[in-house]
Amino acid sequence: MTSPVFQADTQDVATLRFTGTLDARQAGDLWQAAHRAARGAGHIILDARAVTQLDSAGAALLVSLARDRAEWIEPEAAAPRAVLKRFRDGLGPPRPPPARRPFAPISRIGHTALLLLGRLGERLTFLGEAIIAGAGLLPRPWRLRWVEVLRHLDEAGTRAFPLCMLLGTLIGVILAFQASIPMRQFGAEIFIPQLVGISLTRELGPLLAGVILAGRTGSAYAAELGTMRVNEEVDALRIMGLDPMSWLVLPRILAATLVMPVLAMVMNVTGLIGMGIVMGVLGYPPSAVLSQLVQWLALGDLAGGLGKAAVFGLAIGYIGCRAGLSAGRGPRAVGDAATAAVVGGIVALVVLDGIFAVLFFRLGW
Repeated sequence: MTSPVFQADTQDVATLRFTGTLDARQAGDLWQAAHRAARGAGHIILDARAVTQLDSAGAALLVSLARDRAEWIEPEAAAPRAVLKRFRDGLGPPRPPPARRPFAPISRIGHTALLLLGRLGERLTFLGEAIIAGAGLLPRPWRLRWVEVLRHLDEAGTRAFPLCMLLGTLIGVILAFQASIPMRQFGAEIFIPQLVGISLTRELGPLLAGVILAGRTGSAYAAELGTMRVNEEVDALRIMGLDPMSWLVLPRILAATLVMPVLAMVMNVTGLIGMGIVMGVLGYPPSAVLSQLVQWLALGDLAGGLGKAAVFGLAIGYIGCRAGLSAGRGPRAVGDAATAAVVGGIVALVVLDGIFAVLFFRLGW
């Protein structure tokens, strides 16, 4: 049984003696009384020589009384002395305040640069793993999950047709009406099909289809894979010896790459139909509209747009899968991954479209 003795030798010195057992129950009973006795003393002597049994709660009581102004008299028994030593070593010395670093703005710039380089390294690592996994499947294509590829083709392509048809028709109508205003001043309304057709097939069709794919499919990829990562399903696949890159990522990237030219073609056709409706309202027959399209639209314009669309789909699928598999573990991880997939996909679309524009200009295409 613990029987503490609190002795005040002088006004500034308090001697606290503990004997017997000092466990969680005894420490709880003595906590307030011991601190009340030590309060106001300039120096404390903790005499624990007679303590025979000690647990972590009793050690916490002794350490809380000690602070920086106590003189220790360790327990004579080996067991309580070892418990007290482990407890004090586990707390460790107080950490010194961080030193003030000079040139804080330069340090921030360097820290930001290193952070961006680290993220770039992660992206390149993910890209390299995807390329290696895809190259490994080339001699054995039957190992790819074709059922999953078909499922993602349906979700990313077939179910997006109504939205692409609606937006394509509206874009065609808007472009035709907006182009008719300045062209009417010069009597050049007959060239509206040329303007709208080239704009849709070379630029707007693939670009708008890519925005739809990034908003619908890229975010869905990131949310689905992010949920699997939060639920530790991706780790379970690795434990079972299955490569998440071949099992989860490649079917989604392949589906996004294959479906994008189809979505761009749907956008082009419906946009031309919307433009034809406006030309009919302006008094031009369908034969005149078709004549302009056949005269000015070339197969290279359509092929270039569809080729860009395939590259856009590849980038969107890659960014969505990477955002999902790099999601964190917290409650906001899935939402942050979906946001990163949409933003990254749209930025990649604009950057790639600019690169293709410069490339086509240099090639004279």
